[in-house]
Order: sequence, then C-alpha cells, then structure tokens
Amino acid sequence: MRENLKIGILGGGQLGAMLIRHAIDFGLDISVMDKNDAAPSSRYASSFYCADPLSFDDVIEFGKGLDIITIEMEAVNTAALRQLEKSGVKVFPTPDNIELIQDKFTQKQFLISQGIPVAPGEAVDGKADLHNFENRLPLCLKKRRNGYDGYGVMVLRSAADIQTAFDEPSLLEELVDIKQEIAVIVARNEQGVVKSYAPAAMVFSEEKFILDYQIAPAQLDGELAGQATALAEKIAVALGLVGIVAVEMFVTKDDRILVNELAPRPHNSGHHTIEASVTSQYEQLLRAILGLPLGDPTLRTPSFMLNILDNASFSNNKEEKIKELLDLPGVHLHWYNKKGGQRPGRKIGHITITDSTIDKIVSKAETVRKIIN
Repeated sequence: MRENLKIGILGGGQLGAMLIRHAIDFGLDISVMDKNDAAPSSRYASSFYCADPLSFDDVIEFGKGLDIITIEMEAVNTAALRQLEKSGVKVFPTPDNIELIQDKFTQKQFLISQGIPVAPGEAVDGKADLHNFENRLPLCLKKRRNGYDGYGVMVLRSAADIQTAFDEPSLLEELVDIKQEIAVIVARNEQGVVKSYAPAAMVFSEEKFILDYQIAPAQLDGELAGQATALAEKIAVALGLVGIVAVEMFVTKDDRILVNELAPRPHNSGHHTIEASVTSQYEQLLRAILGLPLGDPTLRTPSFMLNILDNASFSNNKEEKIKELLDLPGVHLHWYNKKGGQRPGRKIGHITITDSTIDKIVSKAETVRKIIN
C-alpha cells in the first residue's frame, strides 16, 4: 500500500510544510531533513532530521530506508542522491536535473541546446571580469549558485556598481525590455503524461527582486498563453521530469517570450493552486512521484497571491492585523510561523484571495495590502 511508503523531503521550509499538508490527505508519513531545527516543516513531519542537505554523509544517512526522496529547494547534495538511487531509492527530480538547475549558467546552456529562447548571457568568474563589460552596461548580474528570493541578483547600471558586485562565479545577462513576468508550472509523471497550470503573472519588488504578488490567470492573449505553455511543457519533456517544474518567463514589450529560470519543485508562483485550482501543485507533485494519475490543474476561480514580508509594522500588531485579514471574505491566510530573529524582508506568510472576477480580487488586494503594510 502507498501509505506504507517511506517518503523524504530535503528541505524543511514552508514549501515542505505545505507538501506535508497534502500528503496527509493520502495517508502518507513524511520525513524531513533541514539544518534548522525550527524549520516550518519540523512541526508537521512524521520524523525530522536536523542535518545539512548539502552534506554527502548527512543525506546518505537520511536516505537509508526511504523509498522516495524529493526536494523543496535545490541546495542539496546530488552525489549522495546518486548513491541512494543506486541502492534503490527513487529520487524525484533526478540528481542530474537538480545539478543542472543548481547552476544558472548550465541551466541556460541546457535551455539554449533545446531551442528555448532566453536572454543572452555569459559566465564570469568574479568581480574583476566585470570591467570587460563596462561598455555594455546596464546588465543583470546573477550568482550562478544558491540564489533565491531575490538574493543573488543585482543590476549593474554603471561602472561604479562593479565595486559592490558579487565576487564569485556569476551569470551576466542582457537586460530585457519586460512587459510582464509569468510562470507556468508543469507536472509530468513516469508514464510521460504532462499537465500544465494556466500561466500566472508575477510582479516583483524592484528593490529586492523578491515576488511581491501574483495573479492567476495572467492576462495574456490566447496565442501568448499557448506559447508559454508549450515552452514549459517542452522543457519538462526535455528534462525527462518526474514531478513538477516552475518555468519563469519574461514577456517582452514586443510580445516575445523568453525563459528566465527553472525550479524543479513547488514554487511561490503556485501557492494559489491550493485554493484556486482543482488540484494544487503540492498534490500534483505527490501524484507524480507516487505513480498516481495526474490531477486536473484547471483554475476554478481567479486568484491573487500576496507575500507577507517581515516588517516592523506587521510584527508589532500581528494579532490585530490577522483578525482584520480573516474578516475579509475570500481571503485565505497561510502563516509559516517561522522561528528566530526578525529579518526584514523575509517571507513569513502569504495570502491568497479568490473571487469571481479579476477586478474583484484586485480590489480586495488593495485592502489586504493596507493591512499587512
């Protein structure tokens, strides 16, 4: 029986916690490994291992006796996962896929090899190399590895910005004339069945490059939406994916679609699927890795997802603000209950708003934003 399967998640953040929530519906026990003993998933896992997902020995020890391992972040030891595969543990996504996506430059090379349109970019070893590109500024600089939630991204607008640039292997990209940023989440199982969620529009903080809010479905014409979905599905097939992948894209002002980055796991751009879709991205991942039929990804209602970022105004009046939020119809609160000291700007929760029309949810979102800020 599937409820006897031993399943492990590398990473214990809020994505893992939401995955566990859906695993309970299937009667599954989930083990979690994270180096933070107060990680959000630690309270909900059947067993929790406080260890480093980047450590070969720790991942090997965690994987002993497990049937399936999946991830909620890319910063994991792929050599250990390959070793566990050889011993019979199923790993989804595969270690090869994780390793490819861990490095933004190899990720871009893979996309180019598959004929996927991307923003032109070059690898640089460190800060000294950037002076060779002064006459091409402005450019976007991204750390090749370990970037998340806007961390590891900056725009170099002038030569003076090089002084504060990352001094490590990075990817230097041409700036794109962006009209809209979107994401398409695709699921694929071992039988090769592919199902996609409707493109969602993403709006990022210009200062911190972190997702501010997201609207689903994105307001795209049918042809562009079809192109975006086709590109995302092509990538999932090319990867030989088992699981889900979030494909982040740019829609340019001349209506071209460029793929920006991939995330082979549950993703911020898919939080809305819990309330708004027939099958959430979390349930869909479980279906894919368990060998179950994929669920229906159709949107039941338009939605607006807003991240709650840690700030003094919210933290100092948290209980009252949460009461105000929950008094609004169609507003769904997800509180991560993160422990530790306050770090302004980190994600501490999100709100999904559902209603019958985009106009109605946008109006409600204005009220929500006033409360949380």
